[in-house]
Amino acid sequence: MFTGLIESVGIVSDVVPTASGFTLTIRTPMGPELRQGESVAVNGVCLTATTCSEAGWTADIGPETARVTTLGTLAPGRPVNLERSMRADGRFGGHFVQGHVDGVGVVDAIRQDGESYWIAVRIPADLEPYVILKGSIALEGVSLTVARLDRSVVHVMIIPFTWSHTTLSLLRAGDRVNVECDMVGKYVARSMELAARSGLTP
Repeated sequence: MFTGLIESVGIVSDVVPTASGFTLTIRTPMGPELRQGESVAVNGVCLTATTCSEAGWTADIGPETARVTTLGTLAPGRPVNLERSMRADGRFGGHFVQGHVDGVGVVDAIRQDGESYWIAVRIPADLEPYVILKGSIALEGVSLTVARLDRSVVHVMIIPFTWSHTTLSLLRAGDRVNVECDMVGKYVARSMELAARSGLTP
């Protein structure tokens, strides 16, 4: 479980193809703090650290993860958002983020508003029921508030701190981004769907 509050921006140092996908190596100052088997979210995707060193860590990426997220497009030199899994005794910020990407959206537009920035992302149509105005959404692993909603286009405002401490500042129109909808909303929608099937709703 994660919070969507990015701890560090790492750099992809190596991408090595394997028989079942590829191995991703990320350079980060967090390397000495990580342990083998620990969960780390990379651009919002939960990965398992297979090896750790002073310089960084590696993870195995399966073909399904590469297909349904943006991780399959990563190349050496690419910055990535990093967040370690939430500690049970830690303070909770952001919102409940599982690191299980629901789909890939496309940046529609980016515009500056004073010192902040607006990002508009077109999400897959099947995710629309899980997004509400003023609700939470994770884009590239960053916990954000839905400030405006135009059907399948989600508008979020990025404050200066988030802009300068995540990879969101590197986005351009047309870029693909990992989208994870609010977990609570997904459970509510699923419960309502099952109740309707059973004839338990009016």
